[in-house]
Amino acid sequence: MKKVLNLYAGIGGNRRGWGNDYHITAVEYNSEIAKAYGEHFPNDTIIVGDALEYLVNHYHEYDFIWASPPCPTHSQFRYYIGVKAKGYTPVIPEMTSLYGIITFLKHHFNGGWAVENVRSYYEPLITPTAKVGRHLVWASFPISDLKIASNGLAKNNKISEAQEANGFDISQTKIKNKRQVLRNCTESEVGSHIIKEWEEE
Repeated sequence: MKKVLNLYAGIGGNRRGWGNDYHITAVEYNSEIAKAYGEHFPNDTIIVGDALEYLVNHYHEYDFIWASPPCPTHSQFRYYIGVKAKGYTPVIPEMTSLYGIITFLKHHFNGGWAVENVRSYYEPLITPTAKVGRHLVWASFPISDLKIASNGLAKNNKISEAQEANGFDISQTKIKNKRQVLRNCTESEVGSHIIKEWEEE
């Protein structure tokens, strides 16, 4: 069974598309979010800790690595709606967890890898392999086009509807910002499509 590392796992949006054909290790810093992940994917190994630290120490143990580093400082939504329209304080984009991972994997990892993030408000510093829905993806293999319908989560203020759109029920968890956690989910169709592209490479 191939070993997959799922960094910045969240509650597992991308993971829903992977089935049970892999031995999966998920790394998530927030213990409550990690607990919710574990409730949905009890067969996965869950590490509560720093994704970058785990990557550097364990990358060589895996066949495929997925990373979805935090996106708020890169997002068009925060820039155009938050900063430009509502006067939010600008923040410096967090580059290490995005471009640092891409560079590290490209030069040090011999397996398959994919790094997912939002479409940024600035020109990407490294050209992405593909644009899939609302995502940019950098990968060690080509990714074909995938048409996915918008789930409307960026406009969705009802947690119940966001849960239905993602296929997760986190209403009974102690996660503080449930709406944001649900919005951060990568669609399962995207996760499924990308890992299949790797398998078929």
